[in-house]
Amino acid sequence: MPGMANFTLQRGRVPLLISLPHDGSFIPADIAARMHPAARRSPDTDWHVGRLYEPLAHALGASLIKPLASRYVVDLNRPADDHALYPGQRGTGLVPTIGFDGEPLYRDGESLDGAEVQRRINAFWQPYHQALAQELARLRAEHGRVVLWDGHSIRSRVPMLFEGRLPDFNLGTASGTSCSAALQARLQACLESQSRFSFVVNGRFRGGYITRHYGDPGAAVQAVQLELAQVSYMDEASFEYDEARALPVRECIGRMLQICLD
Repeated sequence: MPGMANFTLQRGRVPLLISLPHDGSFIPADIAARMHPAARRSPDTDWHVGRLYEPLAHALGASLIKPLASRYVVDLNRPADDHALYPGQRGTGLVPTIGFDGEPLYRDGESLDGAEVQRRINAFWQPYHQALAQELARLRAEHGRVVLWDGHSIRSRVPMLFEGRLPDFNLGTASGTSCSAALQARLQACLESQSRFSFVVNGRFRGGYITRHYGDPGAAVQAVQLELAQVSYMDEASFEYDEARALPVRECIGRMLQICLD
């Protein structure tokens, strides 16, 4: 995407930055041409998380950053050296060659070499993380503290990644290291105070690279990841957004974001 910004950043006025690293579904034509037709739809996108979070960011005055490109181009929630975040568990890596269904993304005979991987890192991964880091620094300098909220979603059943059905809300704090114990306790209490949605704290999704890398409570930067089961707010078969389902999800997220600001 020469000459184009590969992400959008809405700068806010409060110490909260919402990152949506898998919101994008765009795949450049030269990459898509080498992929299987089904993969070109980018089915493993965190569908519609922008629609959930953008009204909340606007109402709260929070900053929000999200990419245009699909995670199939490069996964912004993986480290640039591609070391395993969940050792021993199957995953899709920094530049995926398989989808969450375990099927190959690229047609037979197509392969990715190290030079192409580095080009994608340079063009997509680095600009996003540079902007994210700069916005965190700006907000911390202005307010003395900042919370980074990393918003995700995934199909409720992905046998390659986890057994059975995923809880509706999956809160991750890198096993308690990316934010204070007090913030984690208040967010967990918020989830415990409702009965509509199932939830887990530091379960299968404890936080990816963004949460682990940027979360530094001792330096007044707290980071939290929320992985939603997509069935809670959309139709997983058609990828269509369902406002009736989404409204209570958004309200619950809004309460948790307010806790981050209080």
